[in-house]
Amino acid sequence: MAYVGFIGLGVMGQPMALNLAHAGTPLVVWNRTPARCEPLRAAGAEVAGSAAEVFGRAETVILMLADEAAIDAVLGRGTPEFAARVAGRTVVHMGTTSPEYSGGLRDDVRDAGGGYVEAPVSGSRVPAEQGRLVGMLAGDDDAVKAVRPLLAPMCREIFDCGPVPDALLMKLSVNLFLITLVTGLTEAFHFADRHGLDRHLLRDVLDAGPMASAVSRMKAPKLLARDFTVQAGAADVLKNNRLIAEAARRTGLASPLLDVCHALFGETVARGHGDEDMVAVLHALEARTEMVKGATSWAQTCKDRPRGQHSDPCSDRR
Repeated sequence: MAYVGFIGLGVMGQPMALNLAHAGTPLVVWNRTPARCEPLRAAGAEVAGSAAEVFGRAETVILMLADEAAIDAVLGRGTPEFAARVAGRTVVHMGTTSPEYSGGLRDDVRDAGGGYVEAPVSGSRVPAEQGRLVGMLAGDDDAVKAVRPLLAPMCREIFDCGPVPDALLMKLSVNLFLITLVTGLTEAFHFADRHGLDRHLLRDVLDAGPMASAVSRMKAPKLLARDFTVQAGAADVLKNNRLIAEAARRTGLASPLLDVCHALFGETVARGHGDEDMVAVLHALEARTEMVKGATSWAQTCKDRPRGQHSDPCSDRR
């Protein structure tokens, strides 16, 4: 029996791996926090004691990890263990990293005698639980062909994007739209709220019109309830924003909308909301509004103060 390995059982990885287990995939899993493995054990997957054990038992190993450092660590990259782990195996990179990193990793895996496929996905926790992610594949034709059926229990559609790193570039393009879309939706609710409008009515108007989408229907109820339970975390959005901005700069592209979003999500994370859902960008918008109100109030005070008055508190701020 050929095992499939799965490493990284976070907000996205755990439901993705569960869908594989429920589909009958012979699965061996590992996660840095062992408790995250228990639902997989209950679903019939085998739990490894280490990342090295996963590579020792599986022919294909799926990585759904948070960042490049985590990927390098489980692969043993830069150590003699790297070649032993990847030789004769296919590494499937499903997380979101810079395209340049992915290209370098592909080269290293190839040089060590392994196969490599990029397979980032579009979607958050709920689509992951439902097996309705959208997959994007890049890599050598034979490797992509072999990996595609493995992703079927996790994805409602899968697209071939060409050579590495084009799947990650496609993912960043999709995420650029998502980030600006959700930020705009959040600002629309903030605008309506501060004008005294019925926000439930705004939701109904949006749902009835051409701008309604699966994203708006998922995020609007969260904004109505101020429910910041994570689906796509603000800190992860900030990371994606940075990756997109870096890719744009390397190509000489302007990214004005993205730059505004980058600042807002940076403020959101700085205010302690990084572990909350991306609609927590509302906190940054509210804080900016309070700053504008404060500046407007100060300006009006200075305007109304009689000229020549002693101890003018406005004089030091001109």
